[in-house]
Amino acid sequence: MNSSYPSEVGRDNNDFDFAFNDSKFSDRLLCVEIVSEPLGFTPDGEGSISLATRNRKRRREDITEENVFAVDNAAEYSDEQVLDQLDHIVDNGKDNEIQDEEQESMIEESHTPLVARVKTIHISSPILAAKSPFFYKLFSNGMKESEEPNVNLQINASEEAAFMELLNFIYSNTLTSTSAHALLDVLMAADKFEVSSCMKQCSSLLRNLPMTHELALLYLDLPSTVSMAEAVQPLTNAAKKFLTVRYKDITKSRDIILNLPLGTFEAILSSDALQVPSEDAVYDFVLKWARIHYPKMEERREILTTRLAKCIRFPYMTCKKLRKVMTHDDFDPKFAQEVVLEALFFKAESKSPNKNSNPPRAYELRPVKVIRFKLPRQQCIVYLDLKREECESLFPSGTIYTEVFRFGRKVFSLAVQCIMSQQSVRRFGLLLAMQEKGLGPFKVTYEFAARLKPNKEYSSINKGTHNFTSGKAVGYWIPWNSFICDRSNYFINGVLHLRAVITVIRQPPKRQI
Repeated sequence: MNSSYPSEVGRDNNDFDFAFNDSKFSDRLLCVEIVSEPLGFTPDGEGSISLATRNRKRRREDITEENVFAVDNAAEYSDEQVLDQLDHIVDNGKDNEIQDEEQESMIEESHTPLVARVKTIHISSPILAAKSPFFYKLFSNGMKESEEPNVNLQINASEEAAFMELLNFIYSNTLTSTSAHALLDVLMAADKFEVSSCMKQCSSLLRNLPMTHELALLYLDLPSTVSMAEAVQPLTNAAKKFLTVRYKDITKSRDIILNLPLGTFEAILSSDALQVPSEDAVYDFVLKWARIHYPKMEERREILTTRLAKCIRFPYMTCKKLRKVMTHDDFDPKFAQEVVLEALFFKAESKSPNKNSNPPRAYELRPVKVIRFKLPRQQCIVYLDLKREECESLFPSGTIYTEVFRFGRKVFSLAVQCIMSQQSVRRFGLLLAMQEKGLGPFKVTYEFAARLKPNKEYSSINKGTHNFTSGKAVGYWIPWNSFICDRSNYFINGVLHLRAVITVIRQPPKRQI
């Protein structure tokens, strides 16, 4: 028998609402056993509902249409009545088992869900099979059960409303639920019974509801089988976007973010739009969250290695902080060595990061690549890349600072600015400044360069000699209009590539008198 599932293309607009639960248009009877959830019931899997085909001890032949309807129309069973029915199911051949085995059986039976009632629904197997691979396989697997007129399913009492809504959707292509929680229940049922069109409709309706912090957490806490479904991806993406925008400044939302669950924490810390002073701050934040939620070292190492390390962009961390990665016990030593070496190799390359690597975030202090030489002379080469929109945001009087870097036992940084000159002309400037105060002069030669069209190679735009004193800077200024215009030679694929080369001028030794 061909078990391939036919395409749903062209079926979504079919409306069979008139045939729902109507014996005249049905070929089978669906017997839905509603079970009372035991005290302390935990849903199967990662937050999933436990809608499933019942693993029955009792043969299906023992259930007739008459006694099914009798159960359906009766009042809810008392505990004694249910146990009496279960007694008839037990094999009489076990009467002579030893006492210990009987006690074990009683303990196991106490955890068995109790059937409170049975709901019967007239169904059309072609209609259900057309919308659901689950039912298609159930009706066409070639086994004896697939040919019987009665189909038996077991669900928990809390799942009844969602399951009935799902059946109604299969016939009518419409949903009556409007609240977020009800739609989520239907979404879970649709996932369980593989009704992708219903999952898509639930996702769409949920996206149209006002997003809140609580709902976003619910959407991101869906079981992985649901959240990764193509139909649900727009919903989870909307939840991620809401949270990343709301909590993009982690310094202002510190306490809230530190209490978020793993999946939500990952979504926020993975965002390109995260506003942080530097990637060092992201590393410290991830480490703090992991220590709070995973106090045991072994568990913390596991979660950092497999999940949270992906949130940290190690190549944009400072060398000083990368040394900390090597010494902290939180990371597995082998893993720490790998990420640090990869970051250092990245910093040593003069080219821009490839398309597969994570870009720098909107840091308050922009990361730079620094290459230092001691021989044949003490020299430092610094690379800074900025997006065009970042440069445009400087107008009319903004400044972007870089992280500091050490050279010749001094601390330096770069900055780019837009200022108004004394001639009332806007200018773009690249500045090199020495940060420390109270230190003696430090004489260097400097050269500023940028990748320019059409050859896209670094070309010198300014060079000279400067005797640095504390808090002083040297720079080069370009007319703003020629720098930012559409015909500008400074931007290559929307990125400005700058380079500064600093070389120490050796002071001749003083002659002794």
